[in-house]
Amino acid sequence: MKDKVLLITGGTGSFGNAVLNRFLNSEIFREIRIFSRDEKKQDEMRHRLNNPKVKFYIGDVRDKRSVDGAMPGVDYIFHAAALKQVPSCEFFPIQAVRTNVFGTENVIDSAIQHGVKNVVVLSTDKAAYPINAMGISKAMMEKVAIAKGRALGPSAATTICCTRYGNVMASRGSVIPLWIDQMASGKEITITDANMTRFMMTLEDAVDLVLYAFEHGVNGDLFVQKAPAATLSTLATALKELYKSDTPVRSIGTRHGEKLYETLVTREEMAKSIDMGNYYRIPCDSRDLNYDNYFVEGEEKISLIEDYHSHNTRRLDVVGMKELLMKLPEVRADVLER
Repeated sequence: MKDKVLLITGGTGSFGNAVLNRFLNSEIFREIRIFSRDEKKQDEMRHRLNNPKVKFYIGDVRDKRSVDGAMPGVDYIFHAAALKQVPSCEFFPIQAVRTNVFGTENVIDSAIQHGVKNVVVLSTDKAAYPINAMGISKAMMEKVAIAKGRALGPSAATTICCTRYGNVMASRGSVIPLWIDQMASGKEITITDANMTRFMMTLEDAVDLVLYAFEHGVNGDLFVQKAPAATLSTLATALKELYKSDTPVRSIGTRHGEKLYETLVTREEMAKSIDMGNYYRIPCDSRDLNYDNYFVEGEEKISLIEDYHSHNTRRLDVVGMKELLMKLPEVRADVLER
């Protein structure tokens, strides 16, 4: 990837910042383009970085003309632009469709037209067996990306892959910064359901997953990183112990569209997945609609396979959760100052 140009859609978000932290001072990527509609965050990022290697493009993935304007000369794309908040997508589902589905199609079509080498589309565990508008739109986003990759074929000039990952710790809108703020202000820690489990990944893990997809993916692949999980109760306890807080915890009940646990790989996907060690690679079905199995044959072993979800993956205890939390720079800095 030396002397190459990387485009990050939604680049002012948590993932874009993690990529910049990883590559800004390395020889990898000659230029990194940040594409987003948030001019305020772009301005803040521009002044903070003050680095000519980073170029900024104002635009919206819903508007293909603005995407086309950022595309000439691009070699690689991290497509991270999305509407991600579950409650807001529940109340405005068509907005999730326009950004997550149609916006993704715009990015992929523009990438193909401009001869981009690799596109990795970032998805979420909520796309597996989706029950909320955000997850449904992300599931359709995956289908669009995989279908485009399947149509291009393995020898195409552009490779399109998806990555699916769970809760990214301390990312924008996640519970960790919320609970830290609640402890700091003397408020109760509000938990929806103490027994709810979530996969736990750092932003560095998310970047590693996308890079792995760049290196190993062929058109239509979906990659999932194996990850530990924890209950919300364990997470809250670990944070309280790290911050030496006696803040009480209050259960407020499950919100719109929330699951008790999240699935990273469905059993249908597990039936065809390839275990790559720390990752699962799920190749696309390369058959067309004429295949007999679609009409007269099924897959018997699917009913014998279990999903890969946050209730049956490796479960972190409080000690393990604290160790993982200490990998977060913002948490580590807070704790070491105390």
